[in-house]
Amino acid sequence: MKPKNIPGVPLHFKGSFHDTESIKEIENTEETNQKYNILKQRLFAINNWRKYCSESTTDFKLCDSEGKMVERLPKIGDYIRIDIPGPGGSEGRSFDWVQIVMIDADFSDRVMIQCRPSADPEKKHSRKIAHFYSSAATSTFIVSKQNNILKAGIYGRNEYPNLKSGFLNCIRNILIAVGGMLGFSKIQWKCLTKGLVDFK
Repeated sequence: MKPKNIPGVPLHFKGSFHDTESIKEIENTEETNQKYNILKQRLFAINNWRKYCSESTTDFKLCDSEGKMVERLPKIGDYIRIDIPGPGGSEGRSFDWVQIVMIDADFSDRVMIQCRPSADPEKKHSRKIAHFYSSAATSTFIVSKQNNILKAGIYGRNEYPNLKSGFLNCIRNILIAVGGMLGFSKIQWKCLTKGLVDFK
């Protein structure tokens, strides 16, 4: 299986990838537009992502350029702090970090947020990636509307372990990354995409 070729999603060269999608068919145009507005709000409400996937124990928090948690719409240069159950790497303390490198809301029928593993923004002088994947990896979150179909998708590309973080961190990163490559992370992302389009 090859990764989907999706505008805005980086090409895949190395490591694992995933295309995780959930769709919802709506009965009429007016309701489709209303639900799409809700879907966009949910995508931008990063601090609430865990609420849309009640089975998940992973938590996400939107942080500013200094790593301080904020309650607002995300913007390019912000960070997302990821709290995965179990021991964290020492570079990221107990958290993994990604930075928002792109937000595309220029189209009426699609919104996109793209993230990349980053250093811990609270550690001003450290450039070491505080994430189990290397800085080559990307995660692209897209919500879209086509006719009466709403879709939430998460697309991972170039996912391979971060091996530049010290011996103990490398072991931890390999274990988590291998779990992701075996499909465990896709289960997590599927839970989120399914929750985003669940309007019950």
